[in-house]
Amino acid sequence: MIEKDFLSLERLTRDELEEFFLITDLLRRDSIYQPLKGKSAALIFQKPSLRTRVSFEVGVCQLGGHPIFLSQEGVGIGTREKASDVARLLSRFTQLIVARLYDHEILLELAEYASVPVINALTDLSHPCQILADMYTLRQHGRLAPGIKIVFVGDGNNVVRSWLEMACIFPMRFVLAAPRGYDPDPAILRKVRQSTESTVEIVRRAEEAVAGADVVYTDVWTSMGQEKEMAARKKAFAKFKVTKSLMALAKFDCLFMHCLPAHRGEEVTEEVLEGGQSIVFDEAENRLHVQKAVMARLLGFRYSGAGRATTLRHVAGAGGKR
Repeated sequence: MIEKDFLSLERLTRDELEEFFLITDLLRRDSIYQPLKGKSAALIFQKPSLRTRVSFEVGVCQLGGHPIFLSQEGVGIGTREKASDVARLLSRFTQLIVARLYDHEILLELAEYASVPVINALTDLSHPCQILADMYTLRQHGRLAPGIKIVFVGDGNNVVRSWLEMACIFPMRFVLAAPRGYDPDPAILRKVRQSTESTVEIVRRAEEAVAGADVVYTDVWTSMGQEKEMAARKKAFAKFKVTKSLMALAKFDCLFMHCLPAHRGEEVTEEVLEGGQSIVFDEAENRLHVQKAVMARLLGFRYSGAGRATTLRHVAGAGGKR
């Protein structure tokens, strides 16, 4: 259930997922809704960013608001400034906080002390906005059906964590192809296996994993903050590269997805990334549209539909102090 903040996908319901999609559809075709008109949003970025920063800045502007970019150098959240102090200060200046951080605990502290909505724009633990956009992209391509087989080839990282959280909401067959030592947190694995209609598998051979796949997904082998592990990771993941021959083992109409940026020639070849099965730039564009829906929803707007007449209505008291 969505409360004040959007920190992960763990409490999202199937109905709320569909509502996000409907709000996204509406905002894509109609620009009259500006829930941030005359308001400001603080964007705290510890990590470098292209897609996330641009999509949120543009999204805030399109919703009528003013984005304020705050770098780690300027804020020093968790070092020069306590997260609790940052949260309380920004709550007096802005109506929304978006944070792209390393430590998920800092995000939780921000949300605890902020009186305005807080959005997780990525932490080392999870990346919910990315997976929401990925699901919307699959829906856009007519592929989002219960039982869809999604194969992630690579590290059991924050993106995989959010895919597993999504598997608790939407029925799917999720398969992770990863070398030993790079599995996701056992606790989230237990949760998804015990509480959903989805199935989750971990296999050690990419060729075995992709057989019958509807979607093949990958990410960089070395994420930000793991640079010292680069050589070891390249060796460990050498047999987990997505190639044309690997894609040929999946369904003939299998889609290829990547959250970007890509290290071409490492986790994926150029011909797959730029090939006809790739929808990576649709994913990237949909970050903008889906995040606008998240912001609108947290600010108190709800989807209303009656036949062909659709609108967003504001719920009094939503999107503010708890």
